[in-house]
Amino acid sequence: MFFTIFAKGLNIALISLYLRPKLAYFIEYGMAKKSSSTSKSKVKYSKETYKYWFESMLLMRRFEEKAGQLYGQQKIRGFCHLYIGQEACAAGAITALEKEDKWITAYRCHAQPLGLGTDPGAIMAELFGKATGTTKGKGGSMHIFDKSKNFAGGHAIVGAQIPMGLGLGFAEKYLGTKNLSICFMGDGAVRQGAFHESLNLAMLYKTPVIFVIENNGYAMGTSVKRSSNVDELYKLGESYDIPSFPVDAMNVEEVHEAVKEAAERARKGDGPTLLEFRTYRYKGHSMSDPQKYRTKEEVEEYKQRDPIEQVRATILENSILSEDDIKGIEAEVKQKVADAVKFAEESPWPEGEDAFKDVYVEDDYPFVRE
Repeated sequence: MFFTIFAKGLNIALISLYLRPKLAYFIEYGMAKKSSSTSKSKVKYSKETYKYWFESMLLMRRFEEKAGQLYGQQKIRGFCHLYIGQEACAAGAITALEKEDKWITAYRCHAQPLGLGTDPGAIMAELFGKATGTTKGKGGSMHIFDKSKNFAGGHAIVGAQIPMGLGLGFAEKYLGTKNLSICFMGDGAVRQGAFHESLNLAMLYKTPVIFVIENNGYAMGTSVKRSSNVDELYKLGESYDIPSFPVDAMNVEEVHEAVKEAAERARKGDGPTLLEFRTYRYKGHSMSDPQKYRTKEEVEEYKQRDPIEQVRATILENSILSEDDIKGIEAEVKQKVADAVKFAEESPWPEGEDAFKDVYVEDDYPFVRE
């Protein structure tokens, strides 16, 4: 069955019913436009900020590219969900928030801790299932966790992190701090009842939490158009009177600005914000995803708007760093990833008795009574 759809004055004919909802979504909201990274970009932030964005996003990209290779070699097993293409979502949010703010996300959870400063070796070791991993080899790819960076972990149950993110924010309000929590979720998670319950309570109690929908258009493998009557997902927050906005999350500057504004609102006591990060993952939902639901041409369109290349262009066009500086960063990142792999490969496996540890509250827990 074929038909014609009209979007932005273009007559796109003979699109199959299977592809229509996907392409209509991307065309309607301008997500498939080619990159403007080759045009002159104005500098909005400090040299250090642009350097951080480039270096951190490049580390996320190279780390996960290596993880994908190692998965193919069966050195990493189980589930593995890559963030490649979505790096600006993490990097832009990190520069907009404070050190004591709390983070929580779903199972695509390698990038945020890398950007926050978690040791890449510990993350890689966790992917390997080694005892030196962030969760001692017990969590794997979907359960990276780092209390020292206020990263409350990746969570595998779809939408389970949303009420937890609300709780992290409520705890800060209860304790009287000016900190907040930022809670990431995929576009598929907004179908969960916990999402709506959390938004309702967040606004009711003016909780300092930023809800972020990382909308890559497909959830696990079904487009937003085919699974939701409301396809501009930020509008879901408006039904709870939550300030809600769409964000071009292929652009790290726009991510930073949106999160900074939301953070200011939360710290003033005005409550939550819902941000729809319109982003795109170049890889499948997981390493086992054949990606039959989209075309190679569509993926290539998005690569023309690559967030790392946009920052690289801004840096070079405005002489923030030189070509040699860029090459130096690339070499450093490559070495960090190589060191992480070496650390993981040389780390020990957990012992059998470790299966019985960390199951119940340990004796050193501060609220255990005699």
